[in-house]
This record gives sequence, C-alpha cells and structure tokens, in this order.
Amino acid sequence: MDDKKYKDILLKIAVNLLDRDVEAIKFYYSKQIGDADLERITTPIKLIQILEQRMVLGIDNYSSFVEVLTKIGRSDLVIYFFEISNSPNKDSNISFKKDLLKMSAELKKIYPNYYGKIGELQPLLKASANVDLIQKFIDLCIVDAVNAQIDAYFSVERKEFLEKQIHYTPIPYSDIFMKEKPVILISGIAGIGKTWLLRKCLLDWSNDLIWKNVELVFYLECRRINQYPYISNINDLLNVFYKDIVNNFNISNHTALFLIDGLDEFKYFNELLNPSLTCNYPIVNALAEIQKYRHVIAGRVYAIDQYQSISTEHSDKLTIQVMGFNENGINNYVESHVIEEKKELVKTTLKESSIAKAMASVPFYLSSMCKIISDSKKMDTNFFLTMTDLYTNIFLYFLRKHIIKNNKLIYEIMENSSNKKYILSICKIAYKMFVNNKIIFSKDEIQAFINDFDKNEGNFFGFIERIETDLGCYYQFAHLTIMEFCASVYAYNCLSSDEIMANERLKISCLSMICGLANKNPNSLLKFLVNLDSSKKHYKESSFLFSILDRLIKSGDREDFHHDLFIECFYESQSSFNDEIKSIVDSKKKPKWWKRGEWSISIHDGKSSYFTSCENYFINHYVKSGRKLSFLSVDKNILSDEEKKLLIQCSTNVRDVRFYRPNNFDGWKPKDKIEMLKIWISDYLITKKDFEENFLPWINLCKELNLTLHKDIDFINEFYEWIRCSNVKKFWIMYHGKKIFYNLDELKNFTTR
Repeated sequence: MDDKKYKDILLKIAVNLLDRDVEAIKFYYSKQIGDADLERITTPIKLIQILEQRMVLGIDNYSSFVEVLTKIGRSDLVIYFFEISNSPNKDSNISFKKDLLKMSAELKKIYPNYYGKIGELQPLLKASANVDLIQKFIDLCIVDAVNAQIDAYFSVERKEFLEKQIHYTPIPYSDIFMKEKPVILISGIAGIGKTWLLRKCLLDWSNDLIWKNVELVFYLECRRINQYPYISNINDLLNVFYKDIVNNFNISNHTALFLIDGLDEFKYFNELLNPSLTCNYPIVNALAEIQKYRHVIAGRVYAIDQYQSISTEHSDKLTIQVMGFNENGINNYVESHVIEEKKELVKTTLKESSIAKAMASVPFYLSSMCKIISDSKKMDTNFFLTMTDLYTNIFLYFLRKHIIKNNKLIYEIMENSSNKKYILSICKIAYKMFVNNKIIFSKDEIQAFINDFDKNEGNFFGFIERIETDLGCYYQFAHLTIMEFCASVYAYNCLSSDEIMANERLKISCLSMICGLANKNPNSLLKFLVNLDSSKKHYKESSFLFSILDRLIKSGDREDFHHDLFIECFYESQSSFNDEIKSIVDSKKKPKWWKRGEWSISIHDGKSSYFTSCENYFINHYVKSGRKLSFLSVDKNILSDEEKKLLIQCSTNVRDVRFYRPNNFDGWKPKDKIEMLKIWISDYLITKKDFEENFLPWINLCKELNLTLHKDIDFINEFYEWIRCSNVKKFWIMYHGKKIFYNLDELKNFTTR
C-alpha cells in the first residue's frame, strides 16, 4: 500500500473513531490494512503512534486531522503531534497554519485545567471548594439588560438589583452564546456570578460547544491588566499573559475573541471612556484596541452602562445582566453545602426572612448565610431581620474565622480594645476611599490617614487585597459591598448627622445602613459595631437617628426618593412610633400635586420584596398610631403574601383607594370605610362573579366612587342595585369608553330602556 493511500485511510479511520465503533472499523478496513496495523489504529493514541512512524501526513488533510483529534477530546495529542513533527519542506503558509492550530489546541487544553473546577466565593475569601463550574452555572439567571438604568453610584446597584428581581425574564444560555454575537456586554452586582459565566464560556469553547468559528479565545482580568500600565498594544499584552503559547505571534486579521473580566476594576476606566483626555498610560490604548475584535466584557452595572457609550465598533451587540441563582440553584446549593441537621433551618430562614430571600440569589450572600446559620448554636430563623443585620453577621463571621482565627465568641473578641481599633481602621480606609469613589488605591493614599499602616500592612489582608505590579503595590477591598458597609460603620461611629447628610454619596448609598446601626435590639450583633470610638458618644443618643430622619423628610425636591428612603431607614433602625418619630412623620410636606394628605402606599410590579417588608413595618406603626394614609394604589394582578399583608394593613385607615387592574383577594374583604374609591379597569374584561367577589366589598364601604369599565362587560345592569344598596353618596361611572353616569336615575334609565 503506498503512503498516500495509507494516510487517506488513516484520516477516514480517525473520523470513524468519533463514533467509538471499533468493531465496525475493524470489519470495514480488515481487507485494506493488515491485522497488525488495524490493531494499532483503534484508539487515538495508537493512531498517533503510526503517524510518528510514517511522518508523511498530507498537507490537504492536515487541518481535518487536527479537527478530528480536537472533536474526540484529545487536544493534548494534537500538541504532542506538533512537538514530534519535523517536516522540512513546508512553506510559510503551512507553517503559519500549524502555529495557529497549535495555539488553539493549547488554549483548549489549559482552560479546562485552570477553570474546570473553580474556587467558590466565600465571605471575603476565594477558597477552593471544588465546585464543578459547568454544573453550577446552569442554575444562574441571565436577563436582558438593554434598559438598565445608568447610575454613577455603584452602590445603588443593590437597590436596582432587588427591584429587577421582581419582573425579569430569564434568557437561556444557548440563546446568548450559540448565536455568536460579535460583542456581548455582561453586567451584574458584585458576587453575582459574572466570572463564573465567563469561565463557563472558556470551557464550552474548549469543548467545541460554542464559537466554533473562532480560532483563538483569550481571557484577561482587569485587575491583572492594571499591573502593566505601559503596554500599548494587544499583541504585547498577550505576550505577557500567554507568553508560552503566543510566542510573539501576531493575531491581527485572525478570528480572535477576547473575554475581559472586571471592567469596573480597570484602574484607568475614566480614560478609556474619554479618549480625548490626556493619558500617560498606554494600557488604555491596548484595552481600546480590543474593540476591533470580537469580545465579551463583564463588569458591574454602572461600568457596563457607561462603556456602552464608546462600544460603537460593532452595531450588532447584546447586553445582558446576571441575576445570580434561580430557585433551583438556591435549593441545590443548600442541599450540597449545608450539613444535614441545619438544612431545614436554612430553608426556613430563606423562606421567612425577606432579606434572606431577596439576597439568596447572589452566590456571595447565599454562601455567607449558609455558613453563618450552620455555625450558629441558635435554632431560630431570625438571623437576618434587616439588611444591616445581614452585613453585620457576614463582617463579624469573617473577622472571627479568617482574621482573628480563634474560637472565641464575638462578645469576647469585642472586649479587646485592640480589635475595636483594628475594625475602626478598616472602616476608616473604606470610608475615605468610598466617598472619593476610589476602588483601587495606593499605600500612600492609605498612609495619609493611617500612620502605622506600613508596619501592620499584613494584618489588613483578608478585608483588603494587595495587588503586585511592576510599579509597586496597589490595594482594593476584597468585596465592594463590604467596603460600602465598612464606610457606613465608620460614618455612624465618627461623623455627626450633619456631616452624614451633607455627603451625597453617604446619603444615597449608605444612609439606610447607618440608621440600621442605630438599632437598639440587645439580641443583635449590631451592638458590637456601634461603640468603636470611645471619644464619640452619639451612638447612645436617640437624637442622632431622629436628626437624620428629620433632615431627610424635610430636605430636597425629590419627594418620592425621600419618601422611600425614610421608610427604608425607619425599617433598618427598627424604631417605634415615639413622640419624636410622630412629630417627624406629621411634618412631612404634602406633594405639590396632592392636596388631601401626606403618606401613601403603592403596590406595583417594579417594587422589591425587601422594600415591601420595609413598608409593612412602617405602616404597622403608622396606622396603629391612629394616623390615616392619604391613599393606597394597587397596580398589580397577583399579590405576594407580603403585599397582601400590606394591603390589609393599609385598608384599616386610608382615605383614597385606587385599583388599576383586576385583583383576586382570596376571600378577604375590607372592613373599614374609605372616602374615595377609584376602580379604573377599562382595559380589562372581567366577569360578574370576579367583580362581585373582589371589588363590590370595597364599593360598599366607600362614600365616593370613580369607576371605568370595559366596553364588553355584560353585567352593567347590576350596578344600579349595587350602588343603591351601598353607602356611596357620589359617583361617576364610565362605560363603553364614552357613556358616563353621574347619578342613579341616569344609571337606571340606561339599564331599563
């Protein structure tokens, strides 16, 4: 058999090996190849052994051969073949193709080795937990983020994340990455799973599941890119991070795709957004050059929103947001990571605590909560009553487990004044950097207000990470949400209410947690973080909280913002309606567009379950104090248990009630009289039975009725008797989009004609 025929048969056999049908191969080729050769080519490794001996592989079949070995999962053999191949008569184009294929095979080999198992994100600590990334990822939720709100304050992300949880529609992974968009922008709050998603993509490309037409995929982390500010182009950057693979290979004009992780951590992000600015760091040009290639970029919401303004190289792009674990993901995590005797307690806590329920979809928080509950000797479910409670538990848990590293109880640890000083120093660094919007900072910037940082630098690691670069060391908090919490702790301990309210960043992002630290619950761990500075005594004074709430309710023109923030701060502080709170609540100015009252509640699709809990707490105190709500607005079809509770509480003392959609109240009926009822449901066709069960009880209790009905309802005749037998003194009813009735005679004449 000549060499050409032999090598062609080898290639065909290699293709057949994809089916692993060895017996069929033996039968088909038994008359074409000798038994000895046949026996040697029934596995990929023996195929390579034959090629080693023959070394006459045809150029036309070269790429096909590499493709076959890659498809059967043996990229290592492709690399091995390159290493032992030594044919002197190949022209430059063939040599170049071999280099390209070799690089692709090597990348597909190293990614599974590095990212097949990923260290699960623990509270402030990346520790290997042997998590299978592929299996873990399928439980992440991805949603369309094209309409994400742009906000310069990254800490506002938490509020917007909670609101978006209510109404997102998940997008299947395959719909995103199988369509091979040239640009994909991925946003999400800290710890939500963006890195998991990118590394999942690396694994799938390595296994030829996505981006099948992409020859090279490179993964770059911005926190590592920061270390090389004087690299000016993408080729030089790759020669730093992939020097053993690219070896000065020029990727220009080739199908390459870049995965950029942590855009918000890029030190020169502002210069990247504004090319017109004078910039002394060429690395900005290198990162901008990536826009010429296909790329996937991940970062926090504010960074991706701003980056879209310069991402114009490709018109066909997709912007998505990672929302963390879905319900199955949460359940699977609990089953896999919580000890058996604590599983039910964890599940009950995640069900009954609105805070735990809202934050469980974030891997960072879910991991933290599971560990805290599992390690606690308490068996009650009231671990995380407020958001401040959640942060406090995570902070102190990490302090004990990973900084102090002993088995002492928290109260014993906090009896040590040096531990208090240590916490205050951490919080001071966080505050100074937070108010100046610095995510990455230098030693000099810290030493400007922490004199002994140089001597005790190592003690801060854990909460703060040190990043080594050619130009020196830089620092950043291990988790940005903890930086925000630490800034709140410092503000509460060391600033006056005037200073806090004068700082817009603190006011917008930290005020609710600052008020949360004023919680006087003796059974909460909060008490260990509010007496860190003995020279400041305001933490003992109730006037501190009242001063903040009073200034909040009387300041600014953004009535809706201050209304909501007041309720959130009141909830976090877990205050009651004493005389000072009553006077603050009663002093609330009326909105310019509303002349009948001050406080109102709205139930609608865009509101988070967390804020609904805040409103329930506030309304419970407000109504019990004998105060009457201005109005209650309901613009939602199906109410959650928390929303039903809120509606029931509001109904006991409210002037004006408005419904904008049909509702089902599951047999519950209002009992207390109201002044005005508005039912505007002209866009909805409702049956007589549903109207009678859900809306008629409200009509029977109101003095004035304002009603719009769908043109095709078939029970208009019943309204005469319903209103005649009710307490309604004044009404107008719009029917068929134009017919309006103002009194019973008009209604009777119309229905009896």
